[in-house]
Amino acid sequence: MGLRCEIEITNVRIAVIVPAMTSAHSANNPAIEPLTATQGRILALAWPIMLSNITVPLLGLVDTAILGHLEDVTYLGAVAIGSQLFTFMLWSFGFLRMGTTALTAQAYGRDTKNQAVNGIFSVLKNALWLAFPLALLITVIAQFMIPWLLPLFGDAQQSYNSPLQTHAQQYIEIRLLSVPAVLLQYTLVGWFIGLGKTRIPLLMLTSANVVNALLDYLFVYHLNMTSDGVAWGSVIGDYSASIIGAICVWHYYQNSNKNNSLSLSSPVFWLKRPHWRVIAPFIHINHQLFIRTLCLLSVFAFFTAQGARQGEEILAVNAVFITLLLLISNALDGFAHATESLVGQALGRARADLVKRILWLSGTNMMTMAALLSIGFFSFGPTLLTALTNNPDLVPRLEAYQDFLFLLPLVGVASYWLDGIFIGAAQTALMRNAMLAAALLVFLPLWWLLLPLSNYGLWLAFYGFLAARALFMLHGFLTLWRHPKKFM
Repeated sequence: MGLRCEIEITNVRIAVIVPAMTSAHSANNPAIEPLTATQGRILALAWPIMLSNITVPLLGLVDTAILGHLEDVTYLGAVAIGSQLFTFMLWSFGFLRMGTTALTAQAYGRDTKNQAVNGIFSVLKNALWLAFPLALLITVIAQFMIPWLLPLFGDAQQSYNSPLQTHAQQYIEIRLLSVPAVLLQYTLVGWFIGLGKTRIPLLMLTSANVVNALLDYLFVYHLNMTSDGVAWGSVIGDYSASIIGAICVWHYYQNSNKNNSLSLSSPVFWLKRPHWRVIAPFIHINHQLFIRTLCLLSVFAFFTAQGARQGEEILAVNAVFITLLLLISNALDGFAHATESLVGQALGRARADLVKRILWLSGTNMMTMAALLSIGFFSFGPTLLTALTNNPDLVPRLEAYQDFLFLLPLVGVASYWLDGIFIGAAQTALMRNAMLAAALLVFLPLWWLLLPLSNYGLWLAFYGFLAARALFMLHGFLTLWRHPKKFM
């Protein structure tokens, strides 16, 4: 696998292709596979990522199903608000995963085994030195932000001390205990992807989500907890994933350090503070993606807040559909991540002949998956919605908006696909600009114009946002299709 990234240092753009793609590197490191653009190669890259991604929104569906069967929809709305705020604060720091992946892959591709072993564990140490201070910073800042942000997520006629606001605050305060574990997961997942060990992130996330789901059921149905039980299940699940990841790190170390070239158990190795110049590439590589992600999460947060202002039932309806949207996007992201890898390798090796084939195969796979998802939602959507909740007030609301669910995969697929292409091509500025333009020039104006349509207008504005993201990246895609050498 390969990853192409760009680091801007004093106006000099340096393209880094990792692992190194020379034949010498491939010979010394047999784990590096030759670049191919086949259906089998795309599926081999996509399926572990796809399965690990799907487990996250599936857990959200479990939470929805458990809380949706309670008589009071307040708890479901509280979790929707709390999880949105928690996600808003943490997903913006996803550069930990991407930066760790890039730098680990560089170290892994070095000529000699001893250099590679020392390099990859040095990258891990440096990433942890960045992750844990960030965890402390996020936790402290969140304590001041929560009282200011929560009133934005609720009916304008509700007080801050309303049951919805109270349960939402309790949920997020519990979830903040897992911030170190979540950032550790980002780091470990990125590290293992850099090594090409994509099944380990699958193991981590699947195990954590199974633990989480079982604890949700135990806490809510047997210990009579509500949204607080769901929060504690998430915290324990996050730490479970981190523990599993740490065990896998140790196992990898034992297998790769046969000649004792590195003492992983030495406190000196982990406690020696790395120089800022070593950590800086993490930020340089992902600062544009940071802005893009922050904008995306702001749109979701605004969407949730506007739904909440229309009442708890509308908030719960939108929470169900957004959870299903995350299921859709994470399923499609498996192919998007495969596209990142293959496009980056093809451009990095100056293989213009493969670029069009990769774009065609990846686009065909993603469109096929989107069509299957839409057909599935059309065929089984009403049954799925009934399974998620039997609340007599909520079910009619879900049925009234279910048409938006049917078309979500087809409306969103182009933007997800183009994201994968331009991450691989290191065109993160284009992605950032497209996201900002879609949010500011399309989503917000449409929302304002469609206010008389209430929640229908909110969903139409969101549809426009998804379509606009792809539209604003279209010119870059056409340039890549016609002149791939310009991106090399």
